[in-house]
Amino acid sequence: MNHPLIAVWCSGVTKSFPVGDGMVEVLHGIDFEVPAGELTMLVGPSGCGKTTLISIIAGILTPTSGEVEICGSPITRMSDAEKVAFRRSNVGFIFQQYNLLPALTVAENAAIPLVAAGVPMARAAGTAVAILKRIGMGAHLGKLPNQLSGGQQQRVAIARALVHAPRLIVCDEPTAALDAESGQTVLEILKDAALASDRAVIVVTHDTRIFSFADRIASMEDGRIRAVRTAPFAVLSEAA
Repeated sequence: MNHPLIAVWCSGVTKSFPVGDGMVEVLHGIDFEVPAGELTMLVGPSGCGKTTLISIIAGILTPTSGEVEICGSPITRMSDAEKVAFRRSNVGFIFQQYNLLPALTVAENAAIPLVAAGVPMARAAGTAVAILKRIGMGAHLGKLPNQLSGGQQQRVAIARALVHAPRLIVCDEPTAALDAESGQTVLEILKDAALASDRAVIVVTHDTRIFSFADRIASMEDGRIRAVRTAPFAVLSEAA
């Protein structure tokens, strides 16, 4: 099934993990849509399945059952090699752990998605530098990750996710290591990226300071989507 105005479509998604001699089901039949041209936030208490769900949406994890489409492409039906190729061109993922390469500079780390797509490093780094400067990293372009603070490393990870203009950007707590001003700047950039009619952004967050940037907020609890609200929002609790 093709959904031209829906960037992400999930139907009946479950995910179980082995624990001891048995299996624990973390996601229980998730039905979820993310419209193109919007920024969707996924909120809920720790352990409710948010990171598992976005990892499945990004093609990093495979669901136990159910289907997922990204921009009309059925990622759950792809082979592992096809998923890698699809993610390289279409998905930017901002991890909580940063996952920067220690031997590469800030500019080189941010340029990796373009280099993986065949763009020469010099040109790729030039594109990355423009984004890095916008998020306050212009003075650190030649530094290595171990010379940066946690918040600075997070900004590099954000630039890396944006550099190849992916159609879907998935973020796991992108403002967790940032002060209020830096967090606002990052969300402004993500919001701009989401405004394109063929793109979307999903943000997993506990940060109530950034809720105003969302077009819709999906609340998760116990492995299920409990509610989806659209802007404008009243004040929401962490698990709202």
